[in-house]
Amino acid sequence: MDKPVKKAVSKAAEKVWEHTPVPIKDKVKETVKEKAKEKVVGAFHDKVDHAADKLRETKNENAKKVHDKAEQAKEKVQDALLTAKDKIRNVVNAGEELQKNVSENEDSKNVKSATDIKGVRQIKHVTELKRAKHMKSMKDIKTRSS
Repeated sequence: MDKPVKKAVSKAAEKVWEHTPVPIKDKVKETVKEKAKEKVVGAFHDKVDHAADKLRETKNENAKKVHDKAEQAKEKVQDALLTAKDKIRNVVNAGEELQKNVSENEDSKNVKSATDIKGVRQIKHVTELKRAKHMKSMKDIKTRSS
């Protein structure tokens, strides 16, 4: 509305209000209060409904995210367990191989007994050692040219 028209309507409404009887004024006031109350309550309900819808949507989104994260965590744990299982399997195989090698070496190895150890009589005497005249000299060693 234009400003002059709005001004004229306001003045006319004021004059009508001044000449209106009191019981009608009271009734109009009650009606205006009720309408305002209904409007406020309606707006409040709309806001509450909107907030509830938003909350519901957020709850659903979070539930989906939690489910996705739980699925990812489950996959990571399974991968880690499989890796650990493979490593343990490798360790077990290496242990079995080592056990096998140790068993084979024990069978082939002869442990000397006390009788197998040399005694004093089996050690060479000074007379049995080679002397300089028994050792080969440079003349005795063959070369490639000869």
